[in-house]
Amino acid sequence: MTKTQVTQADWYDSKGDRYFEGLRTDILDQLPAGSGLRILEIGCGDGTTGEAALSAGIASEYFGVELFESAATDAAGRLTKVICGDIESVDLPWSAPTFDVIIASEVLEHLADPRLVVQRLAKLMVPGGRFFSSSPNVCHHSIIRMLLRGGFDLTDRGAMDRTHLRWFTPRTYSEMFEAAGLSVESVGPMAEPGPKAKILTRLLPKSRRILLWRQVNLRARKPFP
Repeated sequence: MTKTQVTQADWYDSKGDRYFEGLRTDILDQLPAGSGLRILEIGCGDGTTGEAALSAGIASEYFGVELFESAATDAAGRLTKVICGDIESVDLPWSAPTFDVIIASEVLEHLADPRLVVQRLAKLMVPGGRFFSSSPNVCHHSIIRMLLRGGFDLTDRGAMDRTHLRWFTPRTYSEMFEAAGLSVESVGPMAEPGPKAKILTRLLPKSRRILLWRQVNLRARKPFP
């Protein structure tokens, strides 16, 4: 490979170990302690979220799928079981509805066919099971301004991360889960807006507030038959 030939794997390697860390307390706060759920996390990183869920009794079993071996090795010491591989091609050992909760945080935008993956995962959910997922919001005002300037500039992190293969708006993200037969319960920003954004939120019509969301944070549920 020449110096000018850089693969997607090289971009991932350049991110460093901290890229695979991240405790999703916002998700765990929605799950009662002591509930003993069976949870599957796609892109579990080093297993930090799962470790916290097991420690709090939120999960009785916590499984992970992680693409990168070093992160999967770290997670294996924390979770019930970790499968190292690409969720788009790896063989999963579950065929029937198994999981009370599935988590895919900042994962689907990296896949070639995220719709097919969501449909595959929905089949593993028990009726009433919940799916938590998040992804960068391509409707954010900074991206729209960039497009108006004629740009489509990739970066090392954030919404325009060069390892992303797909981009979503809040509507298209929701539609992907609805197409898998799930009922979308909530769609909103990942974090509370800052002081300036709070002022703009009050000024903007409700339909335009998505311009201030850096990420789309979604919760869906599998309906009962």
